[in-house]
Amino acid sequence: MAAPEVKSFSPEEAQQIIFHLQQPAVFTNMSDGWPALRWTAEKLSDCLHKLIRFRLGRKEETNTPLFETQCSYEEATLEHFLLWTQGEKQGDVGPFCEYPKSEYWAYADYKYIALLFQDQPAMFEDVKWSQFGFEGRNGRESTLWIGSEGANTPCHLDSYGCNLVLQVQGRKRWHLFPPEDTPHLYPTRIPFEESSVFSQLDVLHPDLRRFPGFHGARAHIVTLQPGQVLYVPRHWWHYVESLDPITVSVNSWIEMEDDDDVARVGEAVTKAVVCAFKRDENPEDWLNPTEEGVASHDENMQCVNLAVRACAQRQRGTCHRNLTRDPGDSRTLKRDSTGQVRRNSNLFTESAPFSIPFGPHLIPVCCQQETKKDLEVKPSTNCDVKSQEACTASSGAAQRTSAVRLQQDKYEFSDQCTARDGAVLTSKISVEDCEEPMHSTISTNDLLDCLLHPDIITRVTELLLERHTGSHRAMAPS
Repeated sequence: MAAPEVKSFSPEEAQQIIFHLQQPAVFTNMSDGWPALRWTAEKLSDCLHKLIRFRLGRKEETNTPLFETQCSYEEATLEHFLLWTQGEKQGDVGPFCEYPKSEYWAYADYKYIALLFQDQPAMFEDVKWSQFGFEGRNGRESTLWIGSEGANTPCHLDSYGCNLVLQVQGRKRWHLFPPEDTPHLYPTRIPFEESSVFSQLDVLHPDLRRFPGFHGARAHIVTLQPGQVLYVPRHWWHYVESLDPITVSVNSWIEMEDDDDVARVGEAVTKAVVCAFKRDENPEDWLNPTEEGVASHDENMQCVNLAVRACAQRQRGTCHRNLTRDPGDSRTLKRDSTGQVRRNSNLFTESAPFSIPFGPHLIPVCCQQETKKDLEVKPSTNCDVKSQEACTASSGAAQRTSAVRLQQDKYEFSDQCTARDGAVLTSKISVEDCEEPMHSTISTNDLLDCLLHPDIITRVTELLLERHTGSHRAMAPS
C-alpha cells in the first residue's frame, strides 16, 4: 500500500504564504497526488470529444507582439490537435491541415473547465486548490490551457486577483515583471479585453527605438515543470510561452475582495471610453475575441454606476466592520467559491511578523543582477534538481531577454535582470536611432494609451468614488 502524500505546507500555511508573498514563487510538491496531474492532452482527448476553439499564430520572430486580434481561429477536437502535433500525414487533423506545423503554433487557451466538463462534473474534483487554503475551490473555478510548442500569451497584467498555475504536461517559460515596471512596458488597452492590460512591446525581441524605456524593466524568468504550481501576485506582468511539443496547464484566479472592487470601477470606465472612441471602427481590429460584442454607451455607463455603488457600499461596510469588530479579532474576511464571505482564522496579523519559508519546496522567482557571477549557476545543497530547474531559465531565453546596451558619450543603459544561467547579449544602438519624428501624427490609439494609462484610470476611479461618497453623505439624513 502506497504511503500517503505528505505536503510541505498545510492548507493554512500555504494560504498564509500566498498572502505574504510579494514576488512570484514556485511550490514544488503541493500538487502531489492530484488527479489533475493525469490530465495530459492524450488523456483529455479520451473523455473530451467536443469541438474546442484553437488560436493559431505564425512561428516568426518580429519586434511586435502577436495580439489575439491578429491570430487565426479554428474549431477542432483534441484528437485533431494531437495528430497535428505528431506530424501525422495520414490521419485526420481536421482544420489544422491548413496550418503547417513547422510554421504555426496552436493554443486552446482560457477554456473554462466548468463549461468543458459540464456533463462530467466529477472532473472538477481532480483540481484541489483547497490544499492551498481556498476551501471549496476546485476545477469549477479554473481554466484549462492546451498548446503546442511556441504557443504564447502576449505580455499583459491581470486587473483582478492573483493567480495560481498548475503545470500538468510539458514545460512553460514565464517572463514576469513587477507592477513597478509598468512605465517600462508601455501599457495599452488596445486590443481591449476586460481585466487585461497589454504591453505594446515584444519582450523577447523589443524594439528599443520605439520603446527605449524597456531597458529599465526587471525580468523574472522561470521555466515551470510538470507538477509545480506558480504563484503570480496581483498586477505582475507576464509573458508565457510553451517550450515542448504539447503543454497542459490549469490555473485559477483568486479574488482579492476589496482591491477587485476598486479595479472593477476602473475596468468599467475603461470599457466606456474605449467603446465611445472606437464605436465606428471594425471591432475585429480592436476588440479581443474573448469579448462578447460592443455594448452601447448607456449599457457601459450603467456598468460604471453599478461598479461605483458596489465599491462604495463595500468600503462603507468595511469601515463599519472595522469599528464594530472585536479588537482582539484580527482575522481577515475572504469569499469562498460560492461568493459568500467567510472568515479565515489562520491568516497573518500585523503584530505577528511572518518569514517566507523559501527552500526546496518553495522557490522564489528571482531577478538577477547582470554580472557573470550571478549568471553562473552552482548546485545547491538545499534544492533538488527539479527545484533548481524551477528557479532558472534556459540560456536561449536569457539571450532573447538579456540587456541591449546603448552607449554614446554619456548615454549608457543596461538591463539589470537576466536569467541565472544565460549569456548576456549586447548590441550598440545610437541615440539617433532612438529618436522619433518630432511631428508624427497622433492616432486614436495613441490618445487612448494616454487617457487609459493605468495611472490615469487609478486617479479617475478615486475621483468617482470620492464624488459618490460625497453625494451619499450629502443625501444622508442628519
